[in-house]
Amino acid sequence: MRFKDAREAGRALAERLGARGDSEAVVVAVARGGVGVGLEVAKRLGLPFDLLLLVRLLLPRGPLLPACAASVAGATYLDEEVAAALASDAHDPALRDFLNSATAELDAHALGCRGVRPALDLAGKTVILVDNGVRTGSTMLAALRALRSFAPARVVVAAPVAAPDSLDAVRLAADEFVHLHAPNPFGHVGLWYTEFTRPSDVEIRAMLEEAPATPSL
Repeated sequence: MRFKDAREAGRALAERLGARGDSEAVVVAVARGGVGVGLEVAKRLGLPFDLLLLVRLLLPRGPLLPACAASVAGATYLDEEVAAALASDAHDPALRDFLNSATAELDAHALGCRGVRPALDLAGKTVILVDNGVRTGSTMLAALRALRSFAPARVVVAAPVAAPDSLDAVRLAADEFVHLHAPNPFGHVGLWYTEFTRPSDVEIRAMLEEAPATPSL
């Protein structure tokens, strides 16, 4: 099965998710690819919507656990290795310069996508973490690691399609993993969409404005 686009996939995913969200739940989409899917999930379930922006950095933790920095619903997360490299004079100055540049680009990207809206408080909430697909699982595992640092009560990973080889790792890291299809062979995520595009920062910001209103914190 192929979806027409991210919006259609999001509507189908929302139907499968059903009542997994509650009045305190939040939908967080992995940007860029997951934004259209996540928006439709948030609209159909009537939940607040925000973004997780992720950048992988030069401090490998293993094939499925690259070191990363992230903007999680407006708050910054740095893996321990990244924070240590930025803080310590013992590290290579060229590496620190690279990491500073990368984190500055992440901040600029987050500002372009979210504007100046305040960070969303995720502590104690159910978070539905959405992407347009899961291939190796590395992006989703990094996103989960960043999201967990903000102490949500429960994390439900949701994606329209997932590679069979990725299912076990994501299930172990999440409280629940909801997917619609696990085709085999999988190939890459774009194969399962007729229209497969990555929204610009301007388009992502417009989608955030289209989402249900976020409650005042």
